[in-house]
Amino acid sequence: MVHSVELVFDDNTEAAVRQIWDALREAGIPSQAPASRPHTTLTVAERIDAEVDAVLASLTDRFPLPGRIGAPLFFGRTKAVLARLVVPTAALLDLHAQVHELSQAFLHPGPMANAQPDGWTPHVTMARRVVPAQMGRAVRIAAKPPEIGGAVTGLRRWDGNSKREFLI
Repeated sequence: MVHSVELVFDDNTEAAVRQIWDALREAGIPSQAPASRPHTTLTVAERIDAEVDAVLASLTDRFPLPGRIGAPLFFGRTKAVLARLVVPTAALLDLHAQVHELSQAFLHPGPMANAQPDGWTPHVTMARRVVPAQMGRAVRIAAKPPEIGGAVTGLRRWDGNSKREFLI
């Protein structure tokens, strides 16, 4: 399983995402609910040493960070991932670059390509394994409301092996 460092949201933003997950699930689309917590992955590797938490704690003064969840998008074509874009602001991109830089020594092996600063798409996953026949309906459900305004409230490290979060 993978390990990651992720952004977490304020209660209202998290509730809005969970409502979308529930609506997708009720429509028969394989949503994230209830298996996960709404988040945006900053970096991901096969293993991340727990010592990264102390290093990344130096970034906690940046929170809360205003943010918006915008348009839906798909990753892949068949059995695709449906996500909503987290609007990339200068502050968000700077935070991502700092997390990337500070966490390098703790990632084994190094970060996956989609987490590199020049290849990262900030997003919140809404559903996985969405087949083409479901895509239109899935987008109509996931696109409401058209924008979710809120805040990023902090960082967490996710241990995919134990399925545990560690707030930073």
